[in-house]
Amino acid sequence: MFLVLYKWHVKPGMDEQFREAWRRGTRAITQKYKSYGSRLCRDPDGAFVGAAEWPSEAIWQSAMAQSMEYDDAEARRMFLDAIVDGGEPVMTLTILDDLLQRPA
Repeated sequence: MFLVLYKWHVKPGMDEQFREAWRRGTRAITQKYKSYGSRLCRDPDGAFVGAAEWPSEAIWQSAMAQSMEYDDAEARRMFLDAIVDGGEPVMTLTILDDLLQRPA
């Protein structure tokens, strides 16, 4: 498995719009490109950090080659309208062992 970290700074007052757009975009990317989905986190400085999990680096690279395009234009507009900067991968990691437990 493969993990990619992304980071965004969001305009003041746009947190909820960003989160909704991120959820919609992540669902669309998961469906279209067969990722395993993502987690959205917040760092101590207030920036949003996404941790997206993929079956392999090759599948992620294929999605990147297509610019991660998806069919929800409104979600994309909301997303771009809310961010100040970010969205490029800040770190990529190959998962060696995975002991994360997800609640039922």
